Amino acid sequence: MNSTIYAMIPASGGRMGWILVPIVLIAVGAVFLLGRTLYGAHNASFELSDQGLVFHGDIYGGRIALADLRGGAARIVDLSAEPGLKPVRRTMGTALPSYRSGWFRLADGEKALLYLTAQSRALYIPTTKGYSVLLSPEDPDRMLADVQRLAPSK
Repeated sequence: MNSTIYAMIPASGGRMGWILVPIVLIAVGAVFLLGRTLYGAHNASFELSDQGLVFHGDIYGGRIALADLRGGAARIVDLSAEPGLKPVRRTMGTALPSYRSGWFRLADGEKALLYLTAQSRALYIPTTKGYSVLLSPEDPDRMLADVQRLAPSK
């Protein structure tokens, strides 16, 4: 038995290609976000100056004015010993097994901006803006001393 192949009439107009545009843009955006997250997990840094606290390396970076930091209330915390400060709900951020960044709710209900890789010696800095910051600097003692020296003691 012989077979014959019959071609279909091509779809009219160029609308078929437009369906792929949002899919491709979403895929490219997802790859970009994943790349920035992985970069931030290994290369994030914190810059403290008389202008404020600046976060580098992740998409949740930005600046908090020095006047908004409550340096007098800042302290080094062990999140396993202070369960109220443990991040429990991600609202807009990244949560990988050993890296959390972005906006989270803490167990006590407080809103917090996280750049956290180590839970046993995290730097907790409240702000006057209704949220706190939880960071994992390489030298939390030195950064705490600098925050307390530069920031207002509110």
